[in-house]
Amino acid sequence: MVELKIGDRPREKEEKKISKAEMSRIMNTIMDSVEEARDGGQDEYARDTENAFANFERISSWTKIQREKVLMVYLMKHIDGIMSWVDGNESQREDVTGRITDAVTYLCLLWGMVESKR
Repeated sequence: MVELKIGDRPREKEEKKISKAEMSRIMNTIMDSVEEARDGGQDEYARDTENAFANFERISSWTKIQREKVLMVYLMKHIDGIMSWVDGNESQREDVTGRITDAVTYLCLLWGMVESKR
């Protein structure tokens, strides 16, 4: 019997190896998904093609916290869902890859906020 530590995920099937070339393909797919998520989010949340951070700035003004902290709250919601998956909860409302896509999207937006301050 294999003893699992807290947080270890039991695996039902053997995990396959991912080659460098396959990982490159996966990363390209991820970045395509991130761009698609950002474009959709821009329309749905920012509602302003001239300001990619409009929704964070609106919420910042309502809550009196920095837009970067608003973004971090959104990001942490997805990190929490990802941690739930890592801890073995596979029956979530959203597939874990969707949460990862959203987390990467928020990190890219945070990078943009960094750039806007330079």
